[in-house]
Amino acid sequence: MAKSEEYPLVTIVGPTASGKTALGLFLAERLNGEIVNYDSVQVYRGFDIGSGKVPAYERGAVPHHLLDILEPDEVFTAGDYRREGIRVVAEVRDRGNLPVLVGGTGLYLRALLLGLFEGPPRSEALRARLRAIAQRRGREFLHRLLERQDPAAARRIGPRDTQKAIRALEVCLLSRQPFSALLKRGRVGLRGFRIFKVGLNPDRAELCRRINRRVEQMYAAGLVEETRALVSRAAGPPAGIKPLGALGYRDAWAVLRGEISLEEGVGKTQAATRQYAKRQMTWFRREAGVNWFAGFGDDPQVQHQVFEWLQSVGSVGTFVQKRDNFAWSI
Repeated sequence: MAKSEEYPLVTIVGPTASGKTALGLFLAERLNGEIVNYDSVQVYRGFDIGSGKVPAYERGAVPHHLLDILEPDEVFTAGDYRREGIRVVAEVRDRGNLPVLVGGTGLYLRALLLGLFEGPPRSEALRARLRAIAQRRGREFLHRLLERQDPAAARRIGPRDTQKAIRALEVCLLSRQPFSALLKRGRVGLRGFRIFKVGLNPDRAELCRRINRRVEQMYAAGLVEETRALVSRAAGPPAGIKPLGALGYRDAWAVLRGEISLEEGVGKTQAATRQYAKRQMTWFRREAGVNWFAGFGDDPQVQHQVFEWLQSVGSVGTFVQKRDNFAWSI
């Protein structure tokens, strides 16, 4: 498909609390857009306060996708996200609307846009056995197993990175091929779309202040109570609920167990979220083709700067905002 025939798709990247949701709504409301979530916690039902999931009343008339699609104990991988994401953006395109990707999980976004290597599907039984080996014999022993199966992968994956070592061993054992060899075969990216990447680069000190306020508001809004409800309705043990290990929830769960005080929980979540924001910026700065904007996505000036940039880059097509007949043609 020629560049001129590719359908536009907008992605918004940046650290948590930078206003990505507000900017996404601003663009979607004016451009007949539909929001496609790429946050790995917001895909789960009930994980609302701690994930910063936009409430239904704030979504207005803008359709939102890949929110609340899973029960807390369901497994959802980057590969699963890619399959669902491809389906959703194609449906948005077929309706003649603009896909606007908003979230914070860089791996999900990369999986959708750039693809993943074609490896075997995950095996929970094999992973459980490998985790048991790591717990019984140690991470270093697991890493030595990887060295025997795939020396090149072992050089890339450190002994302390148990999760990646388990996946590499899983691929080696199930495919009977080296993990590193499969990686070299390349990936298939998202086809049929021209991608416009918008990055938010807010002032670091102000971002930290916003994160601290946001965490305080989350706890005040009932994060501990939400966590209690999620644990109480779980079919299995809390350890089997992966999103309970996410930011905020793991500290709220520690508060519920009496391991730390509420005040300590707030402080730990604030510190962890600030560190997470730093890692997000490191990740997204490695992404090619991002057009960065200084400031927050809920700032009207930034919103209009992004809008004007999208107008200037061309090949975006015509999207009509039905409510006030606002038209954008390029």
